[in-house]
Amino acid sequence: MLVGGGAPITVQSMTTTRTSDVDGTLQQIYALAANGADIVRCTCNEMEAAEGLARMVPRSPLPIVADIHHQYRMALAALEAGVQGLRLNPGNIRNPAHIKAVAVEARDRGVPIRIGVNGGSLDPALYERHGGRVTPEAMVESALQEIAYFDEVGFDLIKISVKASNVPLMIEAYRQLAEATDHPLHLGVTEAGPLPDGLIKATAGIATLLAEGIGDTIRFSLTADPVEEAKAGRTLLESFGLRERKNVDLIACPSCGRAEVDVIQIAEAARDAFAEKQLPLQIAVMGCVVNGPGEARDADLGIAAGRHRGHLFVKGTNVAVVPEDEMVATLVEWAEFIAEHGTDAALARVDVEKARREAEKDRSAMFADKGADVNASEQRIEQIHRRLD
Repeated sequence: MLVGGGAPITVQSMTTTRTSDVDGTLQQIYALAANGADIVRCTCNEMEAAEGLARMVPRSPLPIVADIHHQYRMALAALEAGVQGLRLNPGNIRNPAHIKAVAVEARDRGVPIRIGVNGGSLDPALYERHGGRVTPEAMVESALQEIAYFDEVGFDLIKISVKASNVPLMIEAYRQLAEATDHPLHLGVTEAGPLPDGLIKATAGIATLLAEGIGDTIRFSLTADPVEEAKAGRTLLESFGLRERKNVDLIACPSCGRAEVDVIQIAEAARDAFAEKQLPLQIAVMGCVVNGPGEARDADLGIAAGRHRGHLFVKGTNVAVVPEDEMVATLVEWAEFIAEHGTDAALARVDVEKARREAEKDRSAMFADKGADVNASEQRIEQIHRRLD
């Protein structure tokens, strides 16, 4: 799996099982692979873990990176086990001889190493040199110091991360690191926490940097099932257009006074129905026929509710009318057809003009029932003028 150098940005996660539990760890790795992960990291903190890696590497659907902290000998053992990458924390392995010994072994095997600087485990000497606190400059200096050790032995298969749990600190550290080196960068907000707050924090940091063109591989460090990390990473990259969509991109309106159905319930039901379908389509769930097809005209497929029935549309063109209780099932059936046969074939199998007339009938009836100004905006404007006169 290539990282950097123009390769697609990759999604990473880390197993939470004991690495010595080969079957349990492999089960988790397969779940991660099925949900969008490209690379997986496993801890290697004891000899039993290294033995587990040796048994897992040939069976894993993803490249395995061994996570090393205090014992450099565990890095050597992991390399012997055949892992495809290492992660070293320079704050925990500080002996230059040990660092270079690992780099030489990795160099000879052609195995990349990620220099994983962490704001929570900075080398005490660097911590003190930068005023007794973690700063972006301190984290970048830690990474560059590690690179210098690698340079001494001619090792350059390097990735770097400068993670922190503080989002602004993390962002600034990566910005400075991007200016200081051309090595691939692994993005993440460490210890982001449980859902939903952790998801928001991690997205704030990672998305900001991706928007600036910084980053080659990412991980959402969530206090949750690792599968949630893989899903979040994949969704973020797909949202940015940095990876091809693997599954449905479900868009839905936030609902309003025009809606005659429970938009939230229908959107959630659609999300669950498409969860395992692996259909690379954008699908819309809209609460009314007034604006629905127009606002979601770029969606591959969508449905808009009107007078307790659903108006199905393909690329903004009304194609069918279905009962309210069949809306989600109809979306699934049409999505599968479009994924297999294409949009043109989907449009060709229906009476488009009849569907358009039905949608217009419901649209007109809704205006008659609730008024074109359903939110009473004109009355509010009159009230504003009265207050200001």
